Amino acid sequence: MSLKRSATAVWNGNGLEGKGALTTQSGAISSQPYSFNTRFASEDGRAGTNPEELIAAAHSGCFAMALSFGLTGAGHAPEELKVVATVKMDREGTAWSITGIHLDLTARVPGITPEAFAEAAQAAKAGCPISKALAAVPITLDARLA
Repeated sequence: MSLKRSATAVWNGNGLEGKGALTTQSGAISSQPYSFNTRFASEDGRAGTNPEELIAAAHSGCFAMALSFGLTGAGHAPEELKVVATVKMDREGTAWSITGIHLDLTARVPGITPEAFAEAAQAAKAGCPISKALAAVPITLDARLA
């Protein structure tokens, strides 16, 4: 079995002053604006999206689902998994690089021991498809039971 998912970026103009729009195959994101400002200057993120924010969304969603499957398979279906993924970028000369991703997890999982929870969280971090795709970047995890 194979799956394919796609998204389209349309960019108009030069890198500094141009503007773009991102659209996903599902339509969940449709002509969402992005630009130099939304990517590098707008710290609050209110001006539009950026590729790194979308990576964070994908990673947090993939990790949460992988962990849910793992916990459920071990007999501990979660009530709630809240994951905040933070993508860190650093400037190296004139180029930017993603230098780390941090997953911050708070979970409500009835009947699980802290040790079993920590083991399941680490397994999901290592095994989710987005973590695997981003393996060139250090990925850290803080996981706690609520």
